[in-house]
Amino acid sequence: MDEKAKKQALLMIPYGLFVLGAAHGGTATAATVNWVTQGSFNPPLVVVGIKKDSGSHAMVKDSKKFALSMLASGQKNIAGAFFRHVEPKDGKFGDFAFENGANGAPIISDAPASVECEVVGFYEIGDHSVVVGKVTEAHVKRDADALTMKETGWNYGG
Repeated sequence: MDEKAKKQALLMIPYGLFVLGAAHGGTATAATVNWVTQGSFNPPLVVVGIKKDSGSHAMVKDSKKFALSMLASGQKNIAGAFFRHVEPKDGKFGDFAFENGANGAPIISDAPASVECEVVGFYEIGDHSVVVGKVTEAHVKRDADALTMKETGWNYGG
């Protein structure tokens, strides 16, 4: 396979940016993710790629639940804050407030929308696991255009 062509082609897939929240055993984490898509209307499913060596991977696998905070155009600073683990303290991850969803997973307070999910599929095939979540709750605070990788100038894919 032509590796350069593969990378260029896969980077043409449009990606949004989201903060995945997870909690288990009295601890919580939040991580920026971009490999997210809706997989089904009925039941409502989302699919997310979670890096296997991340703290959120084990937490989602063990708890079988997560939340996705959708980020709006202009919220690059929030996306950038969760490339590495940030310890929650006093209702915040670093500078960003969060609230716990009904499933216990943290949701970024400034996110315009979020969904809470129950894991219904967990596939550990590559360097990222493919996780299928059934949407159990949805929240919309305001309408907004999604933050995309193109807007940030970042690349993660290929």
